[in-house]
Amino acid sequence: MAFRVAVLDDYQDVGIDLMDLPSDVEAVAFADRVADPARLVARLHGFDAVVCMRERTPITAGILDGLPDLTLLITTGMRNASIDVVAARERGVTVCGTRAGAGRASTTEHTWALLLALARNVPAQDAAIRAGGWQRGLGTVLAGSTLGLVGLGNLGAAMVPVARALGMDVIAWSPNLTAQRAAEVGVEAPGRDAFFAGADVVSVHLVLSERSVGTIGAGELGLMKPSALLVNTSRGPIVDENALLTALREGWIGGAALDVYDTEPLPDEHPLRTAPRTVLAPHTGYVSRSSYREYYADVAEDIAAFRGGSPVRELA
Repeated sequence: MAFRVAVLDDYQDVGIDLMDLPSDVEAVAFADRVADPARLVARLHGFDAVVCMRERTPITAGILDGLPDLTLLITTGMRNASIDVVAARERGVTVCGTRAGAGRASTTEHTWALLLALARNVPAQDAAIRAGGWQRGLGTVLAGSTLGLVGLGNLGAAMVPVARALGMDVIAWSPNLTAQRAAEVGVEAPGRDAFFAGADVVSVHLVLSERSVGTIGAGELGLMKPSALLVNTSRGPIVDENALLTALREGWIGGAALDVYDTEPLPDEHPLRTAPRTVLAPHTGYVSRSSYREYYADVAEDIAAFRGGSPVRELA
């Protein structure tokens, strides 16, 4: 019998084409997301392996209980907070990951694309031309302004050289940022209040955890300049969504560029879809040809190694 593989949340419908699988592996891709656990279990019934794009569809203990045929879970990347790895292991399901590939470069470039689009009002200018109009509003020059990084890990640090090239000053803050780390990257690290009050652009680069949920709320947004811009390509819940909507509607800040949301895909009637002074992208920071090629090549390797009895890149 064929080894059956389900590829979840393949929004671009490219996963199977990017995997080199043997003829006795049957892969089925799903381009839509199923949030209801019962429907998800029904969809995945009978599959031997499930491939998850990082932190899209949760795989919980309850879902695993409904999938007795499942033997292998694969996630892109080597960390996925949406998979209960312990529960999988307890049920005899192997969980493997992939290399990060070009994800860091892709996300960094995407962050700058969103920021520049917001600063230069690109979506509105594009819409005006397509509607038969011409110039709309005034753009913002980034040279001489201050970029504030919330989080100074690998992704946050990767923002610094581009900011320097654009003539921006850089500061950083997070609840756990040390003076030593700031010195290593070569940026100033003011306290929370001074950070949010001083930044012309605030860009979020924290890992989502129980501690980081709501790191930027009404208090932080209220400290920002009325002209300041917020960019979030990390995870939606790090920024309090209701507080952000209030800040945009009441003009506390100059605008927001978002790639991530509390609920994804973003519901049709969600108020962010009509919020003023926003640039919205559908969580595509890490989505690129090069990163997907590496992800899915590793997925095929994970499947082959597991079937050969020597799994690779197992998640702890």
